[in-house]
Amino acid sequence: MAASSLLTVCVLCATAFRTGFGFHTVSAIYGETINIPCGQDVMQDLLFGKWKYEKPDGTAVFVASRSAVKKSFNFDDVPEYNGRLNLSENYTLSISNARISDEKRFVCMLITEDNVFEEPTIIKVFKPPSKPEIINQPTFLETGKLNLVGDCVAKDSYPDGNITWYRNGQVLLPVDGVVTMEWWKEKNSTSGLHSMRSTLEYMSTKEDINAQFSCAVTFYMPDGLATMNSDPAAFNIYYPTEKVTIHVQSPKKTIKEGDNITLKCIGNGNPPPEEFLFYLPGQEEGIRSSSAYHITDIKRNATGDYKCSLLNKIMIASTMVTVHYLDLSLTPSGEITKQVGDSLSVSCIPSASKNVSVTWMKNQKILAQPSFSNLQYRDSGVYECETSLMEVDGLRRKKTLSLTVEGKPRIKLSKKTNSDGKSKTILYEVDGYPKPEVQCSRLGNDLYLNKTEETMLSNGKYSAKIIISPEENVTIICSAENKLGREVHSLNVSAISFPETDDGVNSSGDNNDHAKLIVGIVVGLLLAALVAGLAYWLYIKKSGSRSSRHIQEQPAGERGWDRLKEGAADTLSTSKHVGKELGNTEENKKLEENNHKSEA
Repeated sequence: MAASSLLTVCVLCATAFRTGFGFHTVSAIYGETINIPCGQDVMQDLLFGKWKYEKPDGTAVFVASRSAVKKSFNFDDVPEYNGRLNLSENYTLSISNARISDEKRFVCMLITEDNVFEEPTIIKVFKPPSKPEIINQPTFLETGKLNLVGDCVAKDSYPDGNITWYRNGQVLLPVDGVVTMEWWKEKNSTSGLHSMRSTLEYMSTKEDINAQFSCAVTFYMPDGLATMNSDPAAFNIYYPTEKVTIHVQSPKKTIKEGDNITLKCIGNGNPPPEEFLFYLPGQEEGIRSSSAYHITDIKRNATGDYKCSLLNKIMIASTMVTVHYLDLSLTPSGEITKQVGDSLSVSCIPSASKNVSVTWMKNQKILAQPSFSNLQYRDSGVYECETSLMEVDGLRRKKTLSLTVEGKPRIKLSKKTNSDGKSKTILYEVDGYPKPEVQCSRLGNDLYLNKTEETMLSNGKYSAKIIISPEENVTIICSAENKLGREVHSLNVSAISFPETDDGVNSSGDNNDHAKLIVGIVVGLLLAALVAGLAYWLYIKKSGSRSSRHIQEQPAGERGWDRLKEGAADTLSTSKHVGKELGNTEENKKLEENNHKSEA
């Protein structure tokens, strides 16, 4: 009973005996645990310790106590702290789930038999706000007037904080008519937390394209001031059109006749104009259309100045459109047939949007401008006249002339004896177009002779061979024929016993050979006669020297000489006869061949 009375007296007299060491401050984060040390060393004669807090009116509210003697503790029935308190052996008071209402002046009381010791501690609770957010953002900002950028909101802070606006990281300050700001703060009566709001109005310019707007909230924490930034916001800046441009859209860099093009008119405003007036070359009235005007299958007469403007007919833009074209005229053209020796005038004339040159080709080979004053078979062929505009892709023209040169057949015959001495070759050369049909036969025989395959010598000229072995003199007849005419030639060919030259023109060579043969025979006979006479004279002379009779009449030597002269005369006569016969044969042969030549 005495002890209880003493405790009561001591508690009531605590204010009088308060000998603390000064105020302490404990900072706590909202929702976390508050640890409040007693602030005094535990005495050996300590009876118990007790915690209380003070109301604003000075009234004390006890919340927890611990007995040093019984080693036990208990908590007072304080509704706001039920289940939230803990008291350690060193008398540290812990309060879980810190609240704004925990901001109080707590006092630790240590009681001995002789005294009561108190140590007050101030509790400060801090809570960071939610991340600031820009709400009520517009879809665009329009130049020339104040626009609502948005409301920056930061919620549930303790203590309250301040909001600052930024443009591209730079602080925005109020400027009359350009930048205006308003702030609001409100406190939740239940939680005691603060919410902040700031509204920004801003007069934008074209320089605000892609500009970044943001806001930040500055608030207190145990370590001092802290800042939290919002996400940036960028806005589409609307501004009026100040300039109009026109462009030509084409599949290729250059425009040629027949292409499809699109005229694109663009205003530099935002949003861009959706409709324009288009003016075609030479037209005063505009055609109302969207920003694109299409022209299909454009013609060369569409070359000119194209314009476009806004619907109010101001800010007109123009561009020059050149439609390239290329024509080619070839005279004559197509398939042309002419006769050998004819003349032909050819012209190829281009007409184009720019200067061009003409290229002639035949058989894929480039040649000069053809000129035909005396047509030959070699002039036949396909001629191409071509021109192009190199800088205009795909603009190329080509005309074709197919020339055919025709002519009547002409045939030429020649012959030669082959090296085997048993056959002769008849060679014919023929020209003409269309290609002549050649047939050869023997005179008096309707059968055609076999010939080798024809060989082309040049344009329109062919040759072939016929091999024969005549046992008697024959006449070969060859005919060449096409749709324009027929030509026949003949050639006399002697039997194979007498070699012949390549043609009749060389018959004088045969006569020379035969003349040499005759002279050789005559000279040989004369030499034989002289040798025989000389031998006989020697014989007679030898016989006369042996005779003892003196011969009175004519000597034997003279008679031998007479015989020698008679023999030589006979031999000469024989040679002349043979030569005469041979000469007559060759003359007849030469005359015969000359006669056939004249027939040919």
